[in-house]
Amino acid sequence: MSKRRDVWITGIGLVSSLGEGLEAHWAALNQGQPVVDETGFSPYVVHPLAKINFDSQIPKKGDQRQMEPWQRIGTYAAGLALDSAGIKGDKEILGATDMVVAAGGGERDQTVDGAILTEIEKQPKPDVFLNEQLQSNLRPTLFLAQLSNLLAGNISIVHGVTGSSRTFMGEESSGTDAVRIGFSRIAAGTSEIALVGGAYNAERRDMLLLYALKHLAKAAPWSPVLRDANGVPTGSAGAFLVLESPEHARARGAKPIAKLSGIWSERARRGEDGAIEATLATMIAGALGDTTDGTAILSAASGAPQPTKAEAVVLERSGLPVRSVTDRVGHGLEAQMPVALAIAALSVSEGRLFPPLAGETLEKPFDGPLKRAIVTGVGHWRGEGVALVERID
Repeated sequence: MSKRRDVWITGIGLVSSLGEGLEAHWAALNQGQPVVDETGFSPYVVHPLAKINFDSQIPKKGDQRQMEPWQRIGTYAAGLALDSAGIKGDKEILGATDMVVAAGGGERDQTVDGAILTEIEKQPKPDVFLNEQLQSNLRPTLFLAQLSNLLAGNISIVHGVTGSSRTFMGEESSGTDAVRIGFSRIAAGTSEIALVGGAYNAERRDMLLLYALKHLAKAAPWSPVLRDANGVPTGSAGAFLVLESPEHARARGAKPIAKLSGIWSERARRGEDGAIEATLATMIAGALGDTTDGTAILSAASGAPQPTKAEAVVLERSGLPVRSVTDRVGHGLEAQMPVALAIAALSVSEGRLFPPLAGETLEKPFDGPLKRAIVTGVGHWRGEGVALVERID
């Protein structure tokens, strides 16, 4: 069996409530002031997307118009990643770049939904009225018209990424698996370069309604999720990473930002007491290996009560310095693991950890050099993920 190859992160594209790009995020992370909207979607907390000039990465207005907001966020972040890696516009490399995307199923038309709900109560034959709406406003292909792989399609059209393409659905686990598959293919030698990531638009009432119906939506006021796990503070964000074999990167003169040393996905039997804690602790131990020197944990915890409380127990027991990604940018569902990995890679490339956030009791000062970052992500109702990012000197 051939030896597993290293996998480098050679490009990062990141947009969130803190801004766009690595410099803006590093500055905001060190300032320690989350951007939160507690009134626009009252009574719920949302981390809104920073003001973005989409024209700089999606120049055609026609392309922008046919995309839903989450697709624009993802396509924009993908463009930033390609720029960061130095392969934007390189048709030869982009033609061989594989793409693995984590995405949801599209967004509802809130105006149409509201009009139908208002009018249907007045109809003598509600079923006939609804069928008429399905043929016009709602469309018989409501879901098929909003396929999750439209994000990958738009990235391909706008940026020319035309290698193999895969799209994963399935909440937080899809983000973990999107990166895991890209990583595994490069490590195994079946791919040389891949664009992996996802995007999420939190500023939409349909998803907030779904969270609210499950008693999972985070109500104002904002509070740190590891200290006070009483709901999911959703955040608009997009993150894409360019993963590359060292041989391919060296051949084109590219320098790595960090090394992705592993990513693991599990699914604990959550009906059993202690299952989340046992699964997550085992995954962290496997990622840690024999040393904890220069290592920190970046948590992508959702804020959902049971799983986040379990995650917090494991993080505290680890004895490692902890930082909550969700407290800074909110929770981006499918995009959360790519976002957390982007921030982890940024941190290890800087060689230090950003300061603890006021009020987050698990976060302690850490002044030593940062060599490794473990990323943890426990899904709001299923799925556990862990990744290891290491500094390259």
